[in-house]
Amino acid sequence: MGFFTKEVKIALVAIVGIVVLFLGLNFLKGLPIFATDDNYYITFDDVSGLSSSSPVYANGYRVGVVRDIIYDYKNNGKVVAVMGLDDNMRLPVGSKAEIASDLLGNIKINLVLGNDPLHMMSEGDTIPGAKEEGVMGKVSAMLPALESIVPKLDSIMSSLNMLLADPALRNTLHHVEGMTGNLDATSRELKSLSASLSREVPAMMTKANGVLDNTQQLTGNLASVDVASMTASINQTLANVNEMTRKLNSNEGTLGLLMRDASLYDHLSSTAADADSLLIDLKAHPKRYVHFSIFGRKDKQK
Repeated sequence: MGFFTKEVKIALVAIVGIVVLFLGLNFLKGLPIFATDDNYYITFDDVSGLSSSSPVYANGYRVGVVRDIIYDYKNNGKVVAVMGLDDNMRLPVGSKAEIASDLLGNIKINLVLGNDPLHMMSEGDTIPGAKEEGVMGKVSAMLPALESIVPKLDSIMSSLNMLLADPALRNTLHHVEGMTGNLDATSRELKSLSASLSREVPAMMTKANGVLDNTQQLTGNLASVDVASMTASINQTLANVNEMTRKLNSNEGTLGLLMRDASLYDHLSSTAADADSLLIDLKAHPKRYVHFSIFGRKDKQK
């Protein structure tokens, strides 16, 4: 009778089926079939949602898987997760792990690597773990602050409603509308003035340049005048006027004598009076002074 009896064959098939089932379950869980990973331990206070086969990521890249979760009854109820990492992965001293979830609710572990590249952790070491706050955690942390702000917001809204109900505010808004219209009109006038200045300023500048040119020319002409010679001529003229004035005030010359000698003035007046009488008599009796006859006959004097 041979070794591979019917019973042995059934037993071998059962063993192979159990092995295949075990390996298939591990494969479905995401566990490596032929494990070559390094095991590390993570201690948590709470592992809600975490389970065996949860993936482990470092900088967004999958580097391992959670192999097992153990409740530590001796260490104040800590929960220890056995983490299998790729044997090429090295953890710097000071690294930690965080439980995170995505938008679909999938749970994973994110490794936050330490900043010491010179000192690495050894296989079997334990690292601290915690839960990532996420959006809901941050919102929960903000709730106390929001609760303290709500009464203030209520007071602000009440004050705002009172302010909006005040008729003075409506009047102010109407005035602001009028001021806006005035500012618009002023803006248009300023634009018109600016356009006018843009047209007139070049002409004004041209005229100003002409005036400056004339001023420069006048300055050049004044600079070319012989001031010393002109001053000497004026001084000579003033000296002549002074000399003439001196002679008029003295007895020198006819004008001086006429102005200063009263007897000469009396003689001149007497001579003028005699000449006037002679002219009157000459007009009245011309024959006394002029004798004229065609035949050379003299009239008898009367």
